[in-house]
Amino acid sequence: MRQCLGCREMFPKRELIRVVRSPEGEISLDFHGKKPGRGAYLCPSPDCLKRARKAKALERAFALPIPDPVYDALAAQMEGGGLDG
Repeated sequence: MRQCLGCREMFPKRELIRVVRSPEGEISLDFHGKKPGRGAYLCPSPDCLKRARKAKALERAFALPIPDPVYDALAAQMEGGGLDG
């Protein structure tokens, strides 16, 4: 079970999207849970991403500031899908 950073509810890991900070510091969505790096979890809902952004939940989870273009890219990845597995 993992907690969504947006709605703060607990879900099985497979029902959530992993946001990962790679060892190089790059932030991206990991739809399959296999990328190396520090992970945080979000529901597959753009609303949860918006809530996490407003609460600065990803900044706290990764202990670094996250610029707006990164959030925009995460939103585009989320809307683009990739949840097939």
